[in-house]
Amino acid sequence: MSRPLPDGIIDPHIHQWDPFSTPNRVAREARLLRRLPRVPRWITRLQPRANREFVHDPHHVLRPYLPADYRSDAEPLRVDAVVHIEASWPAPEHLDTVDETRWVSALPWQQDGAPELGALVVHADPRWPDVTEVLDAHLAASDRVRGVRCSATNHPDRGVLSFNEHPHLLADPDFVRGFAAIAERGLSFEIWTHAHQLPDAVVLATEYPQTTFVLDHDATPVGIFGPRGRGTGRTARERADLLARWRDDIAALAELPNVLAKHSGLGMPMLGAPPKRPITGATVGEVLDRCAPLIRHVHEVFGAQRTMWASNFPIDKPVHTIPASLELVTEALGSDADLDLLLRDVARRTYRLP
Repeated sequence: MSRPLPDGIIDPHIHQWDPFSTPNRVAREARLLRRLPRVPRWITRLQPRANREFVHDPHHVLRPYLPADYRSDAEPLRVDAVVHIEASWPAPEHLDTVDETRWVSALPWQQDGAPELGALVVHADPRWPDVTEVLDAHLAASDRVRGVRCSATNHPDRGVLSFNEHPHLLADPDFVRGFAAIAERGLSFEIWTHAHQLPDAVVLATEYPQTTFVLDHDATPVGIFGPRGRGTGRTARERADLLARWRDDIAALAELPNVLAKHSGLGMPMLGAPPKRPITGATVGEVLDRCAPLIRHVHEVFGAQRTMWASNFPIDKPVHTIPASLELVTEALGSDADLDLLLRDVARRTYRLP
């Protein structure tokens, strides 16, 4: 990159976990494979297609991912602060979700070159009868709680991993009514849906115009780069139709001034055709042509004041490095990229960082 990067880079979308010592959906598998120096990729063949295509390389999921790991992955970038996004912490009781907030807050941030924990986005479901109690417990657990995420991704293709059983969660009347608990506390909300669910996000964001909404991962248009699941995106015509509908629905969401977007998740394997080796800064050109239309469109409809770069690490790790993810966005935007806004100021404002 020829242009100098700004001081104080913020990465507003990372995850942390430790399947060896905390509740985790893959804790059993991780502990069984703990003695291996590296989890072999063939292990994914034992998993359902949906899991296999979401993870691609199981090593980063079946090993702890902690501040020192992020610092190492970010080099040579100097990232000063990060925003931790909830990572599907298993919670038999709703209040147990607060354990993730306590655990992440206690990690060794700002040690040995690790970044600062700037903000936390926690998990809560507005449909819960005790959602107000859960939100207040999160806020009591950390003064860095700034937002909420309740993943709404649900795909009709059974070969695609869904994180929610409801196909239209964000437009569900009970969800919309219960969302008042989030709005009343001045918290933001992360929108993570699949592309075909974007109209549901418009319903929710329209109902709460004073709440800040952040679109994650370009609404993950599964199969946009190649076949996924049991047939999604299997032909060039289908992928072109998916892109056209995605463009229209993204533009409709961007018309709402209380919605922002992250340039993130472009390395998610479920988009299709992941490379055999992670893309680096030197090899960004291998994926630039396929990613640029998504990046450019999000920038054009949301504008520089409402878009930010984010790494989505370690989920994107099998496909590209952190420096490569940044290089990909800035190369696609070219001279239109306002690096101060893209890499720091929009995230700082959105998550109310010092």
